[in-house]
Parts: sequence; structure tokens; C-alpha cells
Amino acid sequence: MRFSFFTFSFKPLSVLVLLGALSACAAPDKEADLPPDEPVDVLYNRGADALERGEYKAAAKAFSEVDRQHPYSQWATRAQLMEAYAYHANMDYDDAINTLTKFIELHPGNKDIAYAYYLKALCNYERISDVRRDQTAAKEALKGLQDILARFPETEFSRDSALKIALINDHLAGAEMEVGRYYLRQNLYIAAVGRFKTVIDKYQTTSHVPEALERLVECYSALGMVAEAKKNAAVLGHNFPGSQWYQDAYTLMKSKGVPLEGKE
Repeated sequence: MRFSFFTFSFKPLSVLVLLGALSACAAPDKEADLPPDEPVDVLYNRGADALERGEYKAAAKAFSEVDRQHPYSQWATRAQLMEAYAYHANMDYDDAINTLTKFIELHPGNKDIAYAYYLKALCNYERISDVRRDQTAAKEALKGLQDILARFPETEFSRDSALKIALINDHLAGAEMEVGRYYLRQNLYIAAVGRFKTVIDKYQTTSHVPEALERLVECYSALGMVAEAKKNAAVLGHNFPGSQWYQDAYTLMKSKGVPLEGKE
């Protein structure tokens, strides 16, 4: 789900003050690297037109020039946010996050501050990798989306943030399960228990909980901790009585000669 921020319509401004000549003491080679100053409306509309054409790098560059050449104009603040949007559209997430971080720090009371927080979280959300890789982006996205719910609960971004938080939690639980299964296959039962318990304690509303409980039954059975195995099987049976995971736990416990209530 992507919110479009391309809603500005630029009205021509009267340019009242022209920039003076550059100081003679400036280094000529540095001056040559900078484009000549242009009217703010020309720069802004250049960025807007580039966005419409899907030329996101060109758009980001034009909006950046608005901020550089006209930092005190009313359009510089808008241009910062549009620059970040262009970076995001081009999947240049690091540049987008850096621009948004600057915007949030400089303009905490801006009317579009909620969108800035949301777009920053979205940059991390959209680069979440699969459960077998580093989950830094997922954790950063989760933090950012939770911040939106806390700061801007009445905005249009809060509902989408809540949905994405649920998806991220399920993803992070899946990552824990992937590592836990690996430890279980390697007979590293204590390490596996830690991962499965994290899923149950921290991600208890996700779809991975039934399997995590069954895997705990496997681990504790392998460790000879029959009481703990039976306890987790009972919790599994109480909360997910019709699941295949409970059937697996029941079969395992029965093979160990340990009866479970409600199945006989």
C-alpha cells in the first residue's frame, strides 16, 4: 500500500530579491561545480514534472536544488519532503531516510510531519528481507510504525501502520522459528528452546505460536524434561485443540507413555 504525496500545485511567486554576485574570494573550481541559481518556481515545477514522468532521480535532484538555492522560501520545506518521496519511489531508501530524518528534525511542527514519519517507516518496511537474513530493517520498520501509532493515532496512516505491525511481528516470529528449527535439527535443544519461547512470549498473537509450542514439546522430550513437555502440550491442546501441531504433540507424548487429558 503506497500513499502518493504528489498533491502540490505550484503557484508562481514574485521574486523580490535577486542574489548578488558571488564573492571574489570564492574558489573558482567550486563555483564551476554548482549550477547557476534559478527561480524557485522553475526548479520546483521541474521536479514535479519529472515525478509525473517517473524520472525519480531527476525529480530528487530538482527538489534538492530548491532547498539549496532557496533555503528560506516557503517551497524549500515542501521540496525536502518531495525529494524524499522521489528517493522512495526510486527505491533509494538510504537517501530517502536521510532526507526524512533531516525534515523531521528541522520541522517537527509541520502539517505533514505524520507523513514524514510514515514514509520513513515505509522505507524500512519495503526492504525487509526473508526470514533467513538480517532483520534490522524489519525491526527499524516496526519501531517507526509503532511511533506513528503513538504520535499520530488519528491520522490516515495509523490504520495502515497497525496492519503492517501485525505483518512485521509475524515475519519476526518466523525468523525466530527458522533459527529454532535449525538448532533443533542440530540437537542443540537448549538454544532451540530459547528461540521457541521468544515466539510464545513476544509474538503470542502470530500464526507461529502453535508450532512453537509443539517444538517445545519436542525439545523438552529430547532433554528428558517430561513435566515441561507435558505442560506445553497441555497449553497447545487448550488453545489449539484442532491443530495438526497438537496432534503431533499428542502422538509424541503418547509414544513416550505420557497421557494427555482430553484425548483418550
